[in-house]
Amino acid sequence: MPEVSDAMNCRSFIVSSLLGSSLWAVTACSGDTLLGEDEIEVPAGYALSAGTSTNFLTSTFAYDTEADWVSGVYAKRFTSGDGLYDDVRTSSNGTGGGLGPVYAGYSCGSCHRNAGRTKPTLWSEGGSGSYGFSSMLVYITRRNGAFFQDYGRVLHDQAIYGVKAEGKLKVDYTYEKFRFPDGEEYELCKPAYRITEWYADSIRPEDLFCTVRIPLRHVGLGPMMALDPVEIEALARQSNYPELGISGRCNYVTERGVRCLGLSGNKAQHADLTVELGFSSDMGVTNSRYPEEICEGQAQVAQGSMMGLAYDRLDCTTEEMEDVDLYMQSLSVPARRNVNDPQVMRGERKFFEAKCHLCHVTTLHTRPRGSTLLNGTHLPWLGNQTIHPYSDYLLHDMGSEIMGVGLNDHYVSGLARGNEWRTTPLWGIGLQQTVNGHTYFLHDGRARNLLEAIMWHGGEAEASRNLFRQMSKEDRDAVVAFLNSL
Repeated sequence: MPEVSDAMNCRSFIVSSLLGSSLWAVTACSGDTLLGEDEIEVPAGYALSAGTSTNFLTSTFAYDTEADWVSGVYAKRFTSGDGLYDDVRTSSNGTGGGLGPVYAGYSCGSCHRNAGRTKPTLWSEGGSGSYGFSSMLVYITRRNGAFFQDYGRVLHDQAIYGVKAEGKLKVDYTYEKFRFPDGEEYELCKPAYRITEWYADSIRPEDLFCTVRIPLRHVGLGPMMALDPVEIEALARQSNYPELGISGRCNYVTERGVRCLGLSGNKAQHADLTVELGFSSDMGVTNSRYPEEICEGQAQVAQGSMMGLAYDRLDCTTEEMEDVDLYMQSLSVPARRNVNDPQVMRGERKFFEAKCHLCHVTTLHTRPRGSTLLNGTHLPWLGNQTIHPYSDYLLHDMGSEIMGVGLNDHYVSGLARGNEWRTTPLWGIGLQQTVNGHTYFLHDGRARNLLEAIMWHGGEAEASRNLFRQMSKEDRDAVVAFLNSL
């Protein structure tokens, strides 16, 4: 079992072989206890975030550039997928078509600008945006978890001309100030969501659970899809720390009749990148897997079929969707920056001292064969890579009692309960301001910066949040600087 380093009185990070895969483990010569604050050793060499899928850009294209291994026919398909991803799906542009009748976004790129997180209208317009754009998804369910017959799982808050949107989202924020022990103030903003302008009968607020998702960054999706599931499942068995209240678990979902490990989505509720579902549910674009219009069965919206809005062919082919899948999995990951900056190095150490790395796992590995796209194409270049996503891709309880509700959205996804969320991969997070012009974080953008995002952590992350809270301002600023280096 080879040691990475033998410094710090024999306490070190070691690579442990487990069921044929590799896990980063923390150990000490004196036993298996967690390392104390004065015993932390931070491993080096993490600048290459995604192995051969790493780029060295710091511009607005840091998320939206193909990996170096993309060439030949794959380069052509990457360009095709990129175009389909960004194409505005209107029939008037001569290339797209099929938008609506109701929809949430008019293209993949409208919500994921530069493969990142388009600035949502929650803060700028108080909910659903005007002019056919919001850059968010609104999930609604009954309080017993069932869907509403007239609406389904997603509230489509936009519609093409002549059709009424299903409803409009409104958000109100409650602000509460807090103090760190050293006296510095910070503020958290609790959102309260409501739906107006229902297209059918209004749903009473007491019958409704409403949760909002701003877009995820499309960073590192290829390496994520190539992850070794044995390693992730082993992490779920091994990464339990009862003294800290941490106990990650896998989400399992059934895709195309096969039970799989969930990896993608805020709650690891999908086993793939959901290209087909995204085209259908988000944009109303029919395809071979979802051939029906999303307004099917919705009486008033379905009247659009009598206005020449029905189509006699699928809007997007399987081959086109696989090109989009290839584009997303071929995107490179920005390398870490400022790794030798003293403040960043200090923040990295404090990140480990606060035990953040127990969920935001620094190092994982991809399986030998790489990943497989939705139509069967293999991407072997993603295989046998050592990657640094800063995530275990497991579900963790994120608490229910911060400011009354915490991060419990009451929305069940697969095995994930309302208070459980997949550990967000942190690679590329420091470039979001550059790529997308904002620093809204967490699933619904309630955190306006990284410090607020940290202080919203509860449940299994409460111990780490409290350790961060007890730090000096200098150390807290250093942790944020470290996060911005990722």
